[in-house]
Amino acid sequence: MKDISRKPNHLEGQTSPYLLQHLYNPVDWHPWGEEALALARRENKPLLVSIGYSACHWCHVMEQESFEDSEVARLMNQYFVCIKVDREEHPDVDHLYMNAVQMITGQGGWPLNCFALPDGKPFWGGTYFPSEQWKNILIRLAELFLNRHSEVEDQADQIIRGIADSSFIKINEGSAAFGRDEVKAMYDNLMGYMDKEKGGTRAAPKFPLPNNYEFLLHYHYQTGDRNALDQVSLSLSKMAMGGIYDQIGGGFSRYATDAEWKVPHFEKMLYDNAQLISLYANAFKVEPVPLFRQVVADTIGFVKRELTSPGGLFFSALDADSDGEEGKYYLWTEQEFEQLLKEDAPLMKAYYHLGGKGLWEQGRNILLREESDEAFASRHSLDVAELNRRVALANTSLLAARSLRTMPGLDDKILVSWNAMMIKGLADAYAAFDEQTYLNMGRDAMETLLKTAAKEDGGLYRNLKGDKPSIPAFLEDYAWVVSALVRLFEVSAEDTYLTEAARITEYALSAFQAEDTSLLAFSARGADKLAAPYFEFHDNVIPSSNSVMARNLFYLAHYFERPDWGQRSSEMLRDMQRLLNKYSSSYSNWGMLLLHHTFPFHSLVVCGEQAKKEMDKVLEKYLPNALLAFSDNTNTKIPVFGDRFKAARTWYYVCLMGACKLPVETLEEALAQLKE
Repeated sequence: MKDISRKPNHLEGQTSPYLLQHLYNPVDWHPWGEEALALARRENKPLLVSIGYSACHWCHVMEQESFEDSEVARLMNQYFVCIKVDREEHPDVDHLYMNAVQMITGQGGWPLNCFALPDGKPFWGGTYFPSEQWKNILIRLAELFLNRHSEVEDQADQIIRGIADSSFIKINEGSAAFGRDEVKAMYDNLMGYMDKEKGGTRAAPKFPLPNNYEFLLHYHYQTGDRNALDQVSLSLSKMAMGGIYDQIGGGFSRYATDAEWKVPHFEKMLYDNAQLISLYANAFKVEPVPLFRQVVADTIGFVKRELTSPGGLFFSALDADSDGEEGKYYLWTEQEFEQLLKEDAPLMKAYYHLGGKGLWEQGRNILLREESDEAFASRHSLDVAELNRRVALANTSLLAARSLRTMPGLDDKILVSWNAMMIKGLADAYAAFDEQTYLNMGRDAMETLLKTAAKEDGGLYRNLKGDKPSIPAFLEDYAWVVSALVRLFEVSAEDTYLTEAARITEYALSAFQAEDTSLLAFSARGADKLAAPYFEFHDNVIPSSNSVMARNLFYLAHYFERPDWGQRSSEMLRDMQRLLNKYSSSYSNWGMLLLHHTFPFHSLVVCGEQAKKEMDKVLEKYLPNALLAFSDNTNTKIPVFGDRFKAARTWYYVCLMGACKLPVETLEEALAQLKE
């Protein structure tokens, strides 16, 4: 029985689309914050912290089954202070309660529903529950809190101790010594999980995990191991031809539910697509596969068309559902192809496997491919250029027809860290393809982001949606903004990007400093205190904020000749060292920093009147072991340029550990020095 009174709860005034979806639930939801916690303490009620995000299919299901039901709401309101959290706005809260649920149940996911004492300490939780089961849980836990309170407190204390221990890395007093055998162990461990036939990791579900392939690309460059590159090429090709990729509109879904990349969980996230743009652009530099170039162009096209705000920043996600049905927006029948494409329908049905492998449910198809354009054209006695022309025309017609359908819901939050990932992706795409519109798009976004996210004290906000920015930024936001600024400097030679990166780094080192660890806390000092502090160091779909910041410090130490930053980066890696080859997929971004320490890492500095003209030739090369710096401005204040300008000449300087080889005048000579 649904409550249709339409009376808003305490979520009124929030900007998160996920929270606003619950605004008229009969559940008296509160946003996360001191007001809700104070109410729980005052009334001595346990907290019910329910966490999800707007593109989460099962979050919608549980809302419809339980949170819109007046009897369920009565139980929730009577016995609990109910808090609704958007995990993307508050990854700090999500991390705490996700860790708790994983400790309690051995698994996690969203929707995440965690029960906690009034002080925020979790004592029980789970994920999705059907309505009747949920009602029974509510009654049982309310009775437990009232009648066996000391046991509940003991349980909560044990969980908090476990969370604190599992998310804290102590300082290792030893010296920072790294060996290539550690890199090899990481590589062997990672490859042991790989699917050698279908790409990605073995079994289902399959997540793209871009950072794993960045590590393999880098490992191939340093060692020449062809197996590493083959695994990257296989995985990227299979993903790009699978149903996880939007074949006519560009962009990737969050993961595939099967082992062959066929059936996606249809939500599209900005953070996935941003990182995959970088990955495909970098892979193209190593192996110039036309498919990789097309994926980059079409994915940027998707972001520009469907995830770009009027101000040039980027929205967070597209929902999996439309008209209440997952994936409906993206599915096609053979009859629809025939009506739209006329005489080209047979060719396009074969191209996208309609009626064959693409067939899914109720006569509808997921568009996918199984072979390269060259192979398909040969089988159909077509020239590749002619095939590409007909595919482009068909896609234009299909995309236009699809745009008339009910669009999936848009999560129009503008998150600083995810925007920075996208800006870095655009810079990487510009480097690979010399497409000026990519760089312009990234630079414009960074200018708006820095202006909009700025706090009066020099820090940043996290959420830029609405009239005013909200939520103080987390370490993740600072780390990714610095990473994007460094990359923008490399591809544009504009000093202001690098000086701003250094300023923000100084701020972050102060704001997120913690005791007894080399790592930085996820939340700034003075932020809302959670029941346990959190240090993010596992690389997941998004690399950990500490690994991103450790790499930033490594690069900035070279640019600004700051040995203290280099030492801090080394200490962070040293303290993580014992974990790296345990499960390499969880530490692959740390692995790239380890590669910098165990193989020669160079600075490639180009100075002189023609430096910016030389830049494009350098950027198209895959050089993961080289820091890039270009300048035709003799007044630059960046220390890495030193006094290296020579009158009317342009010089390449290849330097290693502060020692520079003789300057040379051509890229070919510089590349030879890099390989020595």
